[in-house]
Amino acid sequence: MKKVEIYTTPTCVYCKMAKEFFKENNIEYTEYNVAQDAEKRNELIAKSGQMGVPVILIGADMVIGFDESKIRTLLNL
Repeated sequence: MKKVEIYTTPTCVYCKMAKEFFKENNIEYTEYNVAQDAEKRNELIAKSGQMGVPVILIGADMVIGFDESKIRTLLNL
């Protein structure tokens, strides 16, 4: 299984949808709350060039926003 990381904020509806999707599909992930973690926020900006969340890393691939079809493809679901 590919490593899954998600950059989120507590108030982000699409972040909640993405995390719920991962839970429903038994996908382990690491969450980074960029509202509280300045280092991860800077990392998010460096990697994606933006402040919007969610940003999801699946292996070496980046998904900006909750794009379920792209996530399914990258995870072979």
